[in-house]
Amino acid sequence: MFESLNDWIIRVDDIVWGLPLIILVMGVGILLTFRLGGLQIRHLPRALKYMVKNEAGGTGEVTSFGALCTALSATIGTGNIVGVATAIVAGGPGALFWMWIAALLGMATKYSEGLLAIKYRVIEPDGHVLGGPFYYIENGMGKNWKWLAKLFALFGAMAGLFGIGTITQINGITSAAKNFFDANNEHMISIFGTQYSIAVVITGLIVTICVALVIIGGLKRIASVSEIIVPFMAIIYVLVCLVILVGNFTKIPDAIVEVVASAFGLRAAAGGALGAMIVAMQKGVARGIFSNESGLGSAPIAAAAAKTNEPARQGLVTMTGTFIDTIIICTMTGLSIVITGTWNIGLVGVEVTTRAFQEGLPFAPAVSAFILMICLVFFAFTTIIGWNYYSERCLEYLTKSMKLVLIYRWLYIFAVFIGPYMTVAAVWNLADIFNGMMAFPNLIALIALSGVVAKETRDYFTRLKKQTL
Repeated sequence: MFESLNDWIIRVDDIVWGLPLIILVMGVGILLTFRLGGLQIRHLPRALKYMVKNEAGGTGEVTSFGALCTALSATIGTGNIVGVATAIVAGGPGALFWMWIAALLGMATKYSEGLLAIKYRVIEPDGHVLGGPFYYIENGMGKNWKWLAKLFALFGAMAGLFGIGTITQINGITSAAKNFFDANNEHMISIFGTQYSIAVVITGLIVTICVALVIIGGLKRIASVSEIIVPFMAIIYVLVCLVILVGNFTKIPDAIVEVVASAFGLRAAAGGALGAMIVAMQKGVARGIFSNESGLGSAPIAAAAAKTNEPARQGLVTMTGTFIDTIIICTMTGLSIVITGTWNIGLVGVEVTTRAFQEGLPFAPAVSAFILMICLVFFAFTTIIGWNYYSERCLEYLTKSMKLVLIYRWLYIFAVFIGPYMTVAAVWNLADIFNGMMAFPNLIALIALSGVVAKETRDYFTRLKKQTL
């Protein structure tokens, strides 16, 4: 029975994350890129400037940078380490090229999400802010579309609790700790008749306590913690990858050529170029979307809380999340893997990136593995706290009850607590489904409101020009 249920979940997951969703996400990105005149390229310097320069006198709960870090805490996760490796193993180095394309188009999508989140958000008299796809669907598309908004919120609440933010992340943390501290299962303890490594038990308890201390404090504490951890972990990871790239700088040109050639199937055997290109495109785009979440509708939930009065300004800040997540961090991971050649030696998942670190860093293999483990722990921990905020806001929209939100918060903490002792395969696939299903209502709204995005953008930059005259 379980096997058949698990097989059914896998089939549904493959359908949800299949070509229709990929084509829809890319199509929306192309539409918005044209309607905005390539804004994500023309105004990237301005966006990076706004990212660290908060707007004075803006209305909201947290700074624009705090909102961005909250969003990045959920998007920068194990996908940046494991997902990139999986894409390159399955689709070849060319998958990295298609991740870049997905990110480039996704920046226009993220911009639009951030803009609409601010334009249609709801601010309560006490200053509490609620916004995201559910409100720009309801308030932007009209009350007749409220069912679509509720559908998005339902999928978001379920995705957070049933794995994407809890069980799979804590399982990843405890597995990494066990593999490093007790790889041979020498220190075991019995819990309800099942043997577990002490490293798993202790790590699980510590992480659960840390998660509880953060999320019980609500958005402001999540944002303040994210503002510290997210830049720290991103900078550390990028610096470590730079050590690999600098140490192998003569191999970088060949690696880039390999990525581009593989993207178009030029390395495939005669007659197999088109097939190789399609596989590289599918794996790269799918992993890119999953990593930076452009089009899924999660980031605008955090963006809505930003202290700003300018929707377009926050849109620019929001789109930098995709740039940082994919163009910078995923690229660092991908190039490290291609340069060290660990993608085609029979390894899978995190083993690929671990070997790349061990081959590329000038340290002992145990030290390199420890560095990657620490990065994984930080990435997964911030995903836990970021998705808690997303899923709570979805539930708040659905129920309008803060009491139910508080109950949900404790259920979330409990899911983190039991996560290390659960089988994650079916849970991960189920969470994958809910996460993908969030995209469909959101993408429909982005298409319907693309005219609003274009008009708001024109008005904003027209006002900017007048201010500089």
